[in-house]
Amino acid sequence: MTSSHVPTGATSASAGTAGVSCGVTWGSLEKARSDSHVGDGTITNVRSGRHTCFDRVVVDIAGVAAGKVGYRVRYVDTVSEPGSGRPVPLDGGARMQVDVTVPAYDSSGEPTYSPKDRARVVDVTGYDTLRQVAIAGSYEGQTTFGVGVRARLPMRVLVLDGPGSGSRLLIDVAHRW
Repeated sequence: MTSSHVPTGATSASAGTAGVSCGVTWGSLEKARSDSHVGDGTITNVRSGRHTCFDRVVVDIAGVAAGKVGYRVRYVDTVSEPGSGRPVPLDGGARMQVDVTVPAYDSSGEPTYSPKDRARVVDVTGYDTLRQVAIAGSYEGQTTFGVGVRARLPMRVLVLDGPGSGSRLLIDVAHRW
């Protein structure tokens, strides 16, 4: 179920950026929202996309409206597996830890998101900024992802409604400062 694609309306960075002013003002400090109920909903998919000024990781979430998704996204020295604390190896000059207050399993403990390759959940080959996206684990109602990035670059986090009655967490990482 993992897919890597350019979302509708996106422009590939290779399509040319001449004359495009990105005007990124996001910064690289932690982004977080904790006004949610841990464990509501489930992770169903992870996707990625290339845009003119940034690369994007999208986490699809079933059963939780956008206003109820909690997250913590930050640059770290080492991304750790939840529960065990084991380090998650990531490509790139910087590492980002993405904690989502939603599990990747249902109330029976059955996986709702199970990528073929946990170390590379989406193919980001050729992206300007993203180097690797891995799932570190899902533990006690929360799911952790590791994102390998070219360098510690500005980022923003958005939560939008859809697909369907669910929502999606978007992590955008700028191509440059």
